[in-house]
Amino acid sequence: MVIELTRDPIPASKILAAVASERAGAVVTFDGRVRNHSRGRDVLHLHYEAYPEMALREMEKIAEQARRRWNLEGIALAHRLGRLEIGESSVFIAVSSPHRNEAFEACRFVIDTLKRTVPIWKKEYFEGGEVWVEGPDAPVVGDGSTGSPAA
Repeated sequence: MVIELTRDPIPASKILAAVASERAGAVVTFDGRVRNHSRGRDVLHLHYEAYPEMALREMEKIAEQARRRWNLEGIALAHRLGRLEIGESSVFIAVSSPHRNEAFEACRFVIDTLKRTVPIWKKEYFEGGEVWVEGPDAPVVGDGSTGSPAA
């Protein structure tokens, strides 16, 4: 099992190799990438910060929950920290299972739970400012100033 936070590009081949199994009939991946727009603004780049020790513990808990809930052969996930450019992978998850339904469900559970519970914060940079963002549907935190992430 690979669980990591990295400031370097995510090695998708390493993540995939970690879940390889001759018993796996399915490998499902999720590759979350930096897009060029958000909330009606053109995004220039992102910056991710984390509380690393807690983030890694929470990521391990999520992986263990998925292993207990579904019949998995392997599970691996990595999240980037620091500055990321448009098109770069910010999070990469791979799940293998004998059957596709379990792999799809587990992969969805991992990304959804990670986004809700792991202490990783995202700052969006756009023309004229930047904002810390909490969750995909949450309002923008603050007024665009350069304050720290919300607690």
